[in-house]
Amino acid sequence: MSTTMHPGAHQRIMGIDALRGLVMVFMLADHVRETFLLHLQVSDPMLVASTSGPLFASRLMAHLCAPVFVFLTGLSAFLYGARQQDSAGAAAGFLWKRGLFLVALELTVINFAWTASFPPKVIYLQVIWAIGLSMLALAALVRLPRSALVALGLAIVAGHNLLDPLQFAPGHPLHATWAVLHDRGWLELGDTLRLRTSYPVLPWIGIICLGYACGPWFGASFGPGRRARRLLGWAAAALGGFMLLRAANAYGDRPWTTGASALETVMGFFNVTKYPPSLQFTALTLGIGLLLLLVLERRAGTVVRRLAVLGAAPMFFYIVHLYVLKLLFLGAEAVDPDAARFDAVWPVWVSSAVLCVALYPAVQAFGRLKARRRDLAWLKYL
Repeated sequence: MSTTMHPGAHQRIMGIDALRGLVMVFMLADHVRETFLLHLQVSDPMLVASTSGPLFASRLMAHLCAPVFVFLTGLSAFLYGARQQDSAGAAAGFLWKRGLFLVALELTVINFAWTASFPPKVIYLQVIWAIGLSMLALAALVRLPRSALVALGLAIVAGHNLLDPLQFAPGHPLHATWAVLHDRGWLELGDTLRLRTSYPVLPWIGIICLGYACGPWFGASFGPGRRARRLLGWAAAALGGFMLLRAANAYGDRPWTTGASALETVMGFFNVTKYPPSLQFTALTLGIGLLLLLVLERRAGTVVRRLAVLGAAPMFFYIVHLYVLKLLFLGAEAVDPDAARFDAVWPVWVSSAVLCVALYPAVQAFGRLKARRRDLAWLKYL
């Protein structure tokens, strides 16, 4: 196994970019679903009795996106700092600036892509917001000893569900703070603007801390075999912990029950809570993510290289695909409202595959620009 670098790139690890690219493909499919299959929207957790198997599977695959991306954000921040003389200081500076950039991006460019409304009446504080705030939190924590960072990350991921009963009603002095940190809700800013805290940020801070703490696995002191054992060991621990907790219905998510059919039972078992990400959600998705990273590190074929291209320019891909989807939806609705509504899941995946192929050249060109023009500091934020 080798940490393959991109040809012509500066110290990019192909396995990491390929995993990021893979979950972005899943993300694209989920956003196609949200755009053209909105009338079959799913709840969190899903209602398995009224959700088809293909729709459940599609949404379950999308569950990988945010935790893997946040984990890789922490990992990439470590690798960025490791290339600098003052590693922790460089990482903190990068995290601080890019975190602020992502928060501003969510409030403006990305929110407009979702709502097409200006001035906005609703601002959805979603995954880019959560990543941005997580980066700001990590910037303040990177100088902690690695053992302390691991302990803190595990404590947040494993312990935040103990806070689930804690709620503060609108009007309470802690309502806004708690809505941002842990309790998904609405914030009223005057009579004309509302904020939706779609991604409560506290658990994501724990995940980004764990990603940063795993950064040394990809350093020079770790050989391929040692890294593979570490990835496999942590993946087995996460997935084993998920299976034990889920089977016992003991802690870390809402209980599951036997369904009316074997399919419903299986769906119920894997029907974990994303908003905010429960302990069981995180254990399942990060366990699978670590296994995928292990597999992708062992491969260097065409598919992996193409996924790595998508993963090397993630924010560019994210912004472009949102606007393309919005334009496609508005165009289809203007021509024929029925054409803007899919009636099954398979067109979601077909459309997603077509969009991946269509967007690939632009993403590839932007990635090459980033690699070539390292003098343009702003490019690294995309």
